[in-house]
Amino acid sequence: MSFYYVNNNRQYDGAYEVHKEGCCFMPMSRTFLGYFDNVEDAVKEARRYHGHCRTCIYCSTEYHQALYTFHRHSKRS
Repeated sequence: MSFYYVNNNRQYDGAYEVHKEGCCFMPMSRTFLGYFDNVEDAVKEARRYHGHCRTCIYCSTEYHQALYTFHRHSKRS
């Protein structure tokens, strides 16, 4: 389990980024989301504050790798 935060400023694509505590790209302007088992639950909580949210690619690498692998394999079918 980890502490998660959401950036209060939109990114270039209009999304608000969710960060895990300790991320080297943690923004100064952020909202504490809580203590979660996984990043998916943290993103669900972040969507209560901002509609369009996504995970930070740097502190949620396992999530992004799993997502990439899933999409890569699903295209083969």
